[in-house]
Amino acid sequence: MAFSQSGGGGGGRRRSHGLPSLSEMNVTPFVDVVLVLLVIFMLTAHVMEFGIEVEVPKVRQVKDTAQELPVVTITRAGKLYLNDKEVNYNELTGQIQKRFGTGKGVYLRADKQTVFDPIAQVMSVLGEAKIPVNVVTKPVDAADEKGR
Repeated sequence: MAFSQSGGGGGGRRRSHGLPSLSEMNVTPFVDVVLVLLVIFMLTAHVMEFGIEVEVPKVRQVKDTAQELPVVTITRAGKLYLNDKEVNYNELTGQIQKRFGTGKGVYLRADKQTVFDPIAQVMSVLGEAKIPVNVVTKPVDAADEKGR
């Protein structure tokens, strides 16, 4: 019986059987991670609608629009924001026209606990400037329907 010191019994030389070595990086795990992150961002982008915390009123019929319009927000305390930046009532139309132009309109978000006076003032100012107003609401859930 003869024993060999080398691992393959070929006189210490490695023999290639025609198979090339794998020198490429496997990108499948990278693609998997990217797709999972994409799904997470898509789900959270819908949840994180706007930065200012406002609970809008619920209504039975909601018109789904996907226009990119400036958002005017009125908080429960009566503070006025234009796309996450606090503005004065007197500066509102000027800021909208300067930053976004005219004619397209705005979304108006108001907390459902807000008194109507600030909402009426904003709608009046925007109406005088001929800026269309789209009021943001949420659809009524089935559980909310039964509770009424």
